Amino acid sequence: MPRVEIVAADTPFAQRLQDGFGYPLRGPALATCVVLALVHYVGLLPGFVGALASALVWAATWRYAADCMQHTANGYADPPDVGSEGNSASGWGLTAIHLLVVALCVVSIVFFPSLLWPVLILAALVLPAIDMSLAFDGNLALAINPLNWLRVIGAFGAAYLIPVAINLLLGVLIVIASVTTAQLPRVFALPLFAFAYTYLILLAFHLMGAMIHQRHERFGMVPEAPALARASGQDADESLIEAARQQAIDDPMAALRQLAGRLREHAAPPAVHQTYRELLHRQGLRDDLLVHGQIWIAALIAQGESRRALGVLQECIGIDTGFIPDDPQTCGGLADLAARVGMSRLAIHLGQGYLAHWPRDPQAPHYGLLAARALAAHTDQHASAAALLDRLATTWPEHPLRGEIDAQRRQLVGAA
Repeated sequence: MPRVEIVAADTPFAQRLQDGFGYPLRGPALATCVVLALVHYVGLLPGFVGALASALVWAATWRYAADCMQHTANGYADPPDVGSEGNSASGWGLTAIHLLVVALCVVSIVFFPSLLWPVLILAALVLPAIDMSLAFDGNLALAINPLNWLRVIGAFGAAYLIPVAINLLLGVLIVIASVTTAQLPRVFALPLFAFAYTYLILLAFHLMGAMIHQRHERFGMVPEAPALARASGQDADESLIEAARQQAIDDPMAALRQLAGRLREHAAPPAVHQTYRELLHRQGLRDDLLVHGQIWIAALIAQGESRRALGVLQECIGIDTGFIPDDPQTCGGLADLAARVGMSRLAIHLGQGYLAHWPRDPQAPHYGLLAARALAAHTDQHASAAALLDRLATTWPEHPLRGEIDAQRRQLVGAA
């Protein structure tokens, strides 16, 4: 079972707010924002077809927002997969309510300008209660019942002003995004604007879910994420780490054996790996740190955590300057990533290491050229870059990259 990332219910809201800005940009939420932004192009279709298609996209947006609120309220740290738990009534109900608010604002502007601000203030005050009710119950009649608004507001007390402020901020930011993107051609502005307000909607619903999570007892909720984490054995790992730390005081080698046994089983969480490395450092077990580094880097790559793998790699290089991953695919993938994120010294190290360990591999010229380009970016390394390019040209005279190798060599000569 994959690790369940959870958030403690007593986490300060200031911390939830700070972390919340990155929530719509993680995992399934980011993919959803991108897809929905592109799908909004259906609004360009003529007549009824375009209007219906846009309504469907809005319903999908609100439904996923409702899923995010429920997921967060249940104690999960990460966004939910698309369609993992929501019901379609939530999406349609939220779409209807918010379109109604927009329509009331338009009517006020056109026919009753003096009523615009009262409408906006009333909407800001009651929309959080309506949104939260619809997200959890999917019952439109209950959501628009003023008695239900009072129940929700009473459960939050003065803290209810936080989602009110979030809604007001959401409205302001959507207007800013709309004005900004209006300066662009519509074919470009449409997806940018759509991405902006989808991001803001997910952020608002995530933060409302965080508030519900903090007060789950008042709503009669039992967050499911902690129970699922216990069922998956995560608590056992935390207990193991604590036991190993205590045991390390008197018998560090026994603590290391205990952690090593866990590492040999199914995928261990990063905390177990990190604790194991801390104990190895304390004992000065340099070779064991390097062996574990190879294992952990490969595991991180398999889990799609390449950036964390770069961090472990740098730690191992600090122990042994000649260290590189022992698999060419892993080494090459990390070299490409290091070059992309601007870690040129690390890209040079991995590219040269690839050539040294797998000189006849068909990918060797690619990583040699990658290292040469990174060297060429440093004026004091031009001679090393030229020597590396000459070596590649001599060793691989017929390789498809020969043209790029020669072009890079000519560029170096021109710079000199």
